Amino acid sequence: MPDQNSHIHNVCAPRFLYGTAWKEDQTQRLTELALQQGFRGIDTASQRRHYHEAAVGQAIAASIDSGVVVREDLFLQTKFTFQAGQDHRLPYDPKEPIPTQVRQSFASSLEHLGVERIDSYLLHGPEQREGLTANDFAAWRAMEDLHASGQARVLGVSNFTREQLERLCGEARVRPHIVQNRCYADQGWDRRVREFCSAEGLVYQGFSLLTANQHALASPLLASIAKRHGRTPSQIIFRFALEIGITPLTGTTDVGHMRDDLAVFDFHLLPEEVEQIERLAA
Repeated sequence: MPDQNSHIHNVCAPRFLYGTAWKEDQTQRLTELALQQGFRGIDTASQRRHYHEAAVGQAIAASIDSGVVVREDLFLQTKFTFQAGQDHRLPYDPKEPIPTQVRQSFASSLEHLGVERIDSYLLHGPEQREGLTANDFAAWRAMEDLHASGQARVLGVSNFTREQLERLCGEARVRPHIVQNRCYADQGWDRRVREFCSAEGLVYQGFSLLTANQHALASPLLASIAKRHGRTPSQIIFRFALEIGITPLTGTTDVGHMRDDLAVFDFHLLPEEVEQIERLAA
């Protein structure tokens, strides 16, 4: 389908990603299943607290060996996480300066994933909830160097407010190409950040579209639109996300839902349906 991929800084990126957080010893099996169903974008992080990046790498290696995928068709996205977001299983020496921590974390990701470069490298979140610190800029500068070397093809940030994003874009040598945030219906589906991304040509990735919006998912409006299109409410949410410029992530552990999630590229919502869903929690 024509809108299944987009191009980010000359890198072909799927418009639907499989997220690998919180899967622990099921990470390899579920990532392999996702690849078998057709996912080609895989999101992970060098943060053992919530991700098992090495198991993602094992799934990729097994899927390449079995002929399910070739490396060139994959969009692999991982992240640098500050120590506050980690547990004791750190991918770097916390005594080292932040730029060294970034390089060590990145090297760990390359080893875990069994690749020579990362398609998309994200700063997992700013050091503090508000504003940006010297460490945020130090980490970003180290990421810019990885991008300049060709090892990180595109750069991005996650869990950023609009104000943080505006400041980083105003001061960075390389502006982020991607912003990945949790997406709440009652916050206009992160409208303020999405509007900035749209105006500035940044790709917006949304996660927790279902889990953070159970009230919207169970609404009569979603049920009515789903019935009209012969789809599930979850499919309507994901199609809606695509319609308003969100690249959705799914972390489903159900193979049937994996198939359903990817089956949202062969229909469109009516403009009035999109408006109704946008206003759902207004």
